[in-house]
Formats: sequence, C-alpha cells, structure tokens
Amino acid sequence: MEFPGLVIDTAARRVFAGDKEVNLTGKEFDLLLFLAKNPNRVFTKEELFERIWGMDSLGDLSTVTVHIRKLREKIEKDPSNPQYIETIWGVGYRFCGLWPIRD
Repeated sequence: MEFPGLVIDTAARRVFAGDKEVNLTGKEFDLLLFLAKNPNRVFTKEELFERIWGMDSLGDLSTVTVHIRKLREKIEKDPSNPQYIETIWGVGYRFCGLWPIRD
C-alpha cells in the first residue's frame, strides 16, 4: 500500500516513511496496516485492542495508546501534528483522509 510519503509493504511486512525504512514491532505493523486498510473510519481503543491483540476489551487499553504514540514517533514527520494517524477526542483513532495511491 502506498500513500503520500508512506509505503506499507504487506508481503514483506516493511514500512517506509519518506525514503527511510522504519523498524516496527509486529503489533505496531499490525495496527498500522489495520488502520490503513480502513481509512477514514474511527475505531475506539476497545475495538483496536480486540482486533489487534485478539483479547477481550477488558484488558489494559493503555496498550493501544502507547502503540499509537510509538507509531507516530516512527512514521510521522511531526508526531505532535500527525498526518496519518489522527486522534478523534473522546472516540478513538483513524487513519486520516488518505486513500492509497497504490494498493
């Protein structure tokens, strides 16, 4: 999947931000790929926890917050003003208004 400034190679499980490869953990990659495959859709922390970690949403939801923060640090030019992963306050997160250039 290719977005402006971001490439997600699903087969090789590799991510490139700009011209640099970004090293992601398995869960970071899974989370990014899930959000990217569902652009513009808002997911609650509970939904993301259940879909990515495969556990009941009664677990520690701060795991989602930490993974989103780490992803932003790795793929965003300015993590405090994210281009890709947007926080929808009081609701959850979404992959911002981007459609793949190439899927």
